[in-house]
Amino acid sequence: MKQDSVSGIGSGRGGSGTIGASAGRVTVRAIAAETGLSIATVSRVINGGDNVAADTRERVLEVVDRLGDRAPEPRKQRARLQIVRPPVFVRCPYLLTDYFGHIVTSIAETLALHGQEMVLSAGDAAARSTSLRELPQRRDARGAVLILPPEPRADLEALAARSYPFVVVDPRIDVPRGTVSISAAHFSGARAVTRHLVDLGHRRIGVITGPTYWHTRDDRVGGHLAALSEVGVLGDPELMRHGEPATNTGLRAGGELLDLRPRPTAVVCFNDKVAIGVLAAASARGLRVPEDLSVTGFDDIDVSRASTPRLTTVRQPLQEMGRTAVTMLMRQLDGHAHEALSMELATQLIVRESTGPAPAPGTTGTD
Repeated sequence: MKQDSVSGIGSGRGGSGTIGASAGRVTVRAIAAETGLSIATVSRVINGGDNVAADTRERVLEVVDRLGDRAPEPRKQRARLQIVRPPVFVRCPYLLTDYFGHIVTSIAETLALHGQEMVLSAGDAAARSTSLRELPQRRDARGAVLILPPEPRADLEALAARSYPFVVVDPRIDVPRGTVSISAAHFSGARAVTRHLVDLGHRRIGVITGPTYWHTRDDRVGGHLAALSEVGVLGDPELMRHGEPATNTGLRAGGELLDLRPRPTAVVCFNDKVAIGVLAAASARGLRVPEDLSVTGFDDIDVSRASTPRLTTVRQPLQEMGRTAVTMLMRQLDGHAHEALSMELATQLIVRESTGPAPAPGTTGTD
């Protein structure tokens, strides 16, 4: 990883044999090695940060003088020293649709507020790359934000073992112990949307979940079953399907559910795109939404407001997830201890026209 550098030190002489001094530039790592202090402490001194003991500050400034230039330098110039920071690596190995686009945009905007640039790796090509394993050796990235990383847990464990600073946004699997992760409150969100359907009188509710190996899927199913149990209803495996979070999954799995006899009166979908597929499957069978069938999504992306009818869904705080990830990463880069490792941000139920009262038995072929 590229070392931070202190610019503006000395006349550019960089004497022979000095540690890390060359053409007037001194690395923060070299100053830390010379003083025996941490890189984070040296950075705080150079940036004029608080919570640094006076003797520690003096010790760092003396080494800055000695390594950068043998001639004394006025302290007022030291106040203008700047850290030249490598960018943050942001990996989103998916197309930047409205879901991922919201997260990446908020990450970029929040990094800019910190005066921090980023290197973005996104799209299908990123999914096939080995960049995650190579991160500790890269000189153009000082830390990383990983969005829904598809790599196995072992790759994340290897990265954590190298003490490389990174944050995972919306992890697919349980992250290694000690890893910082940010996600939405999937259990409570799923519970809220099923409770909404239960309150409308629905009891036979189909579920289309995500891939079985995603822990998000387990959280969502758990929330759904919890809401059913509150009214004494047990989950029925016959009413559950799974697949990739895409429209085609909703069309296929939704069709299977709607062809059951009796068919469900409502279908809970893993995301809004799956719900759009279910709406198409219902239309192909002559079913009206919400009179004959209620359909719900998850995410509250743009398509949920463009469908007919508009989707009842669960809003994920996508932009806040990105902002929080940057905040947690910057704390790591500044040398602060983790106050929270896995954070869940609150979701919100958004009720629209795709849900309504359960149809009366025998009126729509549900018996």
